[in-house]
Amino acid sequence: LMDSLEKKWGNLISKLEDQFGKEMTLKGVLYLIGVQELNFGIKQFEREEKIDVLHVAVCKILSSFGYYKFDSIDNDGWPHYTELKALKHLSEKEQENLIKKAVLEYLS
Repeated sequence: LMDSLEKKWGNLISKLEDQFGKEMTLKGVLYLIGVQELNFGIKQFEREEKIDVLHVAVCKILSSFGYYKFDSIDNDGWPHYTELKALKHLSEKEQENLIKKAVLEYLS
């Protein structure tokens, strides 16, 4: 199971690197998803906002796994989610694998 996840993840990263012409990391992929979800068009995010963009991505992709539930969109167009299950019960590696799985499902 693990091998297949790493293999699919590797394929995704190669595809994205070809597409964007730069090295991709898990954070980079989450950032792309967050930007896509926000749908603000071309926008330069402040450093602090970038963290929020990543958070939006994680909430969105993990909502299909029952970790978050979409709540509302605020006046500035940012989505808000309610945490249903805590991620902190998982080890860092388990969290990373869960997120990778969720990214692959989201993008498939």
